[in-house]
Amino acid sequence: MKKIQTILTAVCLAAIISGCGKSESGTSAGTAPTAGKKLKLAFVSNNAATFWTIARTGCEAAAKDLGNVDVDFRIPSTGSAAEQQQILDDLIAKGVDGIAVSPIDPKNQIDFLNKIAASTLLICCDSDAADSKRVCYIGTDNFAAGVEAGKLIKEALPNGGKIMVFVGYADAQNSKDRFGGIKKELEGSKVEVIDLRTDDTDNVRAQKNAEDTLVKYPDVAMLVGLYNYNGPAILNAVRSANVAGKVKIVCFDENAETLDGVASGDIYGTVVQQPYEFGKQSITKMAKYLGGDKAALAGGKQIVATRSLKKDDIAAFKADLAKILGK
Repeated sequence: MKKIQTILTAVCLAAIISGCGKSESGTSAGTAPTAGKKLKLAFVSNNAATFWTIARTGCEAAAKDLGNVDVDFRIPSTGSAAEQQQILDDLIAKGVDGIAVSPIDPKNQIDFLNKIAASTLLICCDSDAADSKRVCYIGTDNFAAGVEAGKLIKEALPNGGKIMVFVGYADAQNSKDRFGGIKKELEGSKVEVIDLRTDDTDNVRAQKNAEDTLVKYPDVAMLVGLYNYNGPAILNAVRSANVAGKVKIVCFDENAETLDGVASGDIYGTVVQQPYEFGKQSITKMAKYLGGDKAALAGGKQIVATRSLKKDDIAAFKADLAKILGK
């Protein structure tokens, strides 16, 4: 009888040990996955701009380097907060271990993001939601990037002039910070900001906004775009109105049309971020954090540097970008 009890005790202990630490998905928010199980990480953009193609390449490079990660890269086709939230809900239902997201409407998504953060590791990328329970922000210091854009504006308009600014969403944190940095840099100058026009990340509307501005404000000296697709939209509007070179352009990011516009001299300059690093660092650091290295996402905010490009910088930058994208 004693021998039977000993055997039963051993069996029970083995069962308890084998079941320890497991949840239905094999992980819980901020904990390491079951040994031998691949991490399921996701990256959710805020629109379908080509900017995110570069970020996706970074995510894929990280997954290849790590070897134990599957990446689910999602793009809201409509660029709406509602669609983005549906994507995040779907990822939670699939049991992902971590999500990097660029919130479309951070101010009004806080409660929802907190709900996501309660279910999985959540970080923000590109656009922050600092008041949410996200663990960290990885991306540009958008206020500083706005200051850099402001410097380009002053260089292009040494005698001042009127400018119109364009963006997808006025309430997105990256938009507010970039616009704030521009206004700060322009304080005391002769540059006058007419207004900020939004387009809800609709390329057609973005170009129409620029076209309407050229008609309504014939004395406008510059058009400034804060999102990736705004540069090409503005460029098309200026060229259609036959004022290329006369109406200056400053914009953001490395859209191919934007780079070509800078190279031709029709765009004075663009402030570029590092979307490849956004993707690579987000996936790499989430994996390390979930593996027990909490320092990987320490500090709550990790900044990826920007740079300003003008005509003479484009050839070298394009070569570097082609290398990153494997072209």
